[in-house]
Amino acid sequence: MNDIKEEQKEFTRGLEGVVAAESNISYVDGVHGRLLYQGYDIHDLAEHTTFEETVYLLWLGRLPTRAELDAFQSELVAEMRLPSQVLEMLKLTPPSSHPMAVLRTAVSMLANFDPDVEKNSREANWRKARRLVAQVPTIIADLHRIRSGLPVLSPDPGFDVSSNFLYMLRGTPPNELERSAMEVLMVLHADHELNASTFAARVITSTLADMHGALTGALAALKGPLHGGANQRVMEMILDIPDVDTVQEYIAGMLENKKRIMGFGHRVYRTEDPRARHLRKYSELLCEARNQRHLYEISRRVEQTVLEAKGMYPNVDFYSATVQHAMNIPPEYFTTVFAASRTAGWIAHILEQYADNRLIRPTSIYVGEMGIPFVPIDQRKA
Repeated sequence: MNDIKEEQKEFTRGLEGVVAAESNISYVDGVHGRLLYQGYDIHDLAEHTTFEETVYLLWLGRLPTRAELDAFQSELVAEMRLPSQVLEMLKLTPPSSHPMAVLRTAVSMLANFDPDVEKNSREANWRKARRLVAQVPTIIADLHRIRSGLPVLSPDPGFDVSSNFLYMLRGTPPNELERSAMEVLMVLHADHELNASTFAARVITSTLADMHGALTGALAALKGPLHGGANQRVMEMILDIPDVDTVQEYIAGMLENKKRIMGFGHRVYRTEDPRARHLRKYSELLCEARNQRHLYEISRRVEQTVLEAKGMYPNVDFYSATVQHAMNIPPEYFTTVFAASRTAGWIAHILEQYADNRLIRPTSIYVGEMGIPFVPIDQRKA
């Protein structure tokens, strides 16, 4: 007997269009293809700032002075080393485990060695924030070195965070083109409003859980192929296409078989993702420098083919794939690089949530049965 009436509620599948927070951190204008960090246009930031400047901006709401930037960069690089116990844990992970799964676990383990983990003062949160944005790239680099049978490397105090990441991952310092490309890649991925992983981080933070826990939840969300995991799939597709002349047939086959073409379309943007413009440029420059021009040409033909066939533009994942590939970053680590950058944005949202917190507790519309008579176990029928 269904004698309980559900109160009138509205349901929005996937929470599309639902406003869940007020934020100063970033703004996505999907209609006009604009992205702002703390009021600054992403094109200006990509062309003129470093990753450290962007992190400072996201956390403090303003760009640093030269003295502030130098001090902040030195503080971050000084925090890049991992506790020895976390390094040993990386060595114990199965080679078959995905780097994102290892990164998620390692960040959670870092909480056990952070003296400020249970402290929630502004000063303690600032110290944890610095450690995390510095240590996440090191986890990725150290894991790759361990799995390659190579010794892990200490950060070079003369390099910034993104250059140290490439050095510690590959064992060779980046050249000027690689350094510039890595900075832009990190700046472009640093934040993107209330996406799935950022929302997950804010929900966890709203319970007053620790920063490491909120970041672990964000990493779990980013691992999904519909979120951050797309860039690895993009590179797998590009490498699977023999040459430029076979692109149209390849894409037509995917569309005919109703396969999702990773790196295209966006939940918010209705025009080109503004981040794609910068990564397209570096994809061409890096592929040319690495004698991999054909990979860029295949990417361009895929972009044109998908636009003509489906009217969809590339998103940030599409060209980030060839950019990372040309810098000798293995495809299985692409999403972890995304995470290394997005840690800055996640932490900005965690700090903002702490500052004006209310437990995030949405509701649902119940569509199941009501009033079913209880049957004792001996009287139940299969």
